[in-house]
Amino acid sequence: MADISITQVEGTGIPVRGNDIDTDRIIPARYLLMITFDGLGEYAFEDDRKSNPDHPFNNDRYQGASILLANGNFGCGSSREHAPQALSRWGIKALLGESFGEIFQGNCTAMGIPCVTASRADVVGFQDHVEANPTESLTLDL
Repeated sequence: MADISITQVEGTGIPVRGNDIDTDRIIPARYLLMITFDGLGEYAFEDDRKSNPDHPFNNDRYQGASILLANGNFGCGSSREHAPQALSRWGIKALLGESFGEIFQGNCTAMGIPCVTASRADVVGFQDHVEANPTESLTLDL
């Protein structure tokens, strides 16, 4: 079997601020009935995006981003695989955050989406940097 380990992820970032963003917010429960994961990306954060037009996933500056920058306990809550699937189908290839829900992180890792942790100060610094420089490419060297 060939070694398919991921050693580096490059791309622009998208800051999603807030602690305890659960899988119900990442992908609303009504989309759990989809038979395949195809097309799930368009519904990522749908309820948050509808209630907050300024949500980063609505912002043209972050379209095409592949590295999601999250705060503490991102992906907590229910163990639905649909949450990392929705993020992946939106274009996310890696996450950098303070911490992740354990099952969410396991599902991401199983899909080949690295979840890298850093201190709160570092994550907030990266979020601030990406907000000021949304087209700048980032590299996560794993």
